[in-house]
Amino acid sequence: MAASRRPTLADVAREVGVSAKTVSRVLNEDGPASARTREQVLAAVARLGFQPNLMARNIRVGGPDTTIGLVIPDLANPFFGAVARAIEDTVGERGLTLLMGSSADDAGRERALTDKFLARRVSILMIVPSVGADHSHLKSHRAAGLPVVFLDRPGVGLSTDSIVSSNRAGAHDGVAHLVAHGHRRIGFIGDLPVKLYTRRERLAGYRTALQEAGLSYDRSLVANAHDQQGAATATAGLLGLADPPTALFAGNNMVALGLVAELARSNRKDIAVVAFDDVPLAEALEPALTVVAQDPEEIGRAAAATALSRLDGDRSRARTITVPTRLIVRGSAERPAPALQEA
Repeated sequence: MAASRRPTLADVAREVGVSAKTVSRVLNEDGPASARTREQVLAAVARLGFQPNLMARNIRVGGPDTTIGLVIPDLANPFFGAVARAIEDTVGERGLTLLMGSSADDAGRERALTDKFLARRVSILMIVPSVGADHSHLKSHRAAGLPVVFLDRPGVGLSTDSIVSSNRAGAHDGVAHLVAHGHRRIGFIGDLPVKLYTRRERLAGYRTALQEAGLSYDRSLVANAHDQQGAATATAGLLGLADPPTALFAGNNMVALGLVAELARSNRKDIAVVAFDDVPLAEALEPALTVVAQDPEEIGRAAAATALSRLDGDRSRARTITVPTRLIVRGSAERPAPALQEA
């Protein structure tokens, strides 16, 4: 079979050594087939990267909606919830149904979920990549015409479309804002693991802003946390240094929640704060939280539009779409540094 040709039902049947009708029965679940035959057919489908034309089948037999598989790291994170909602709203206009699962940022779990979605013959696959995941196993599916889109972070081992935020520029803007208010000791609390793409990019933006201001990068001012409790502990650690920071930059929304909680518990109203990504009730805090806001709705819409374009036959080169962030000034970052307050 030529590498450039999309595999057909007949190719799967020939691979397994059964009739095309048997393959159709297995895929459509509309007739008897032994467990062994079903296993062999599904294995051949995955091996060849066969994708049935479900849109055509739905029209022909009035079957269920075509499905889209979405893998995200955390169902409880409001950022990914907003992304998923925007995808669902966009694809729903085409009569497609979104299936979603959480990888818990685990590469093995992510692979298991993608395999399940592929076995269900999804028409589009969207993934927020986990650290350590290798996506080369999707090459045959991608080559066969399956739209694959990475969200929030680029994937590894597969050239395909990616939709990301302007992480580096956004972090730079947030830290530069603190510098503009006189802060020279600025702490950074980022995500774990440290190899996470978004964490690396935001730390790079932090470092660039310091460099532009003529400030040295101090490793002792950089801490990491994976959840709210970890962020609270990291915050306490930074503020307990012999030469503590006067301002803190939170690398994501979950870190921001733990950071703000620790400042409230310790009654530290003197610390300026900027958070990357908005958080619920940010405006209700005292002072209200200044943030570098992502646009999860636009990320979701862009991902859906890109995937639908591929589904409709767009075979242009893979592209990366970067969705801008914006600094929202609310009060928490605008406290001047102590030296300026005394002046």
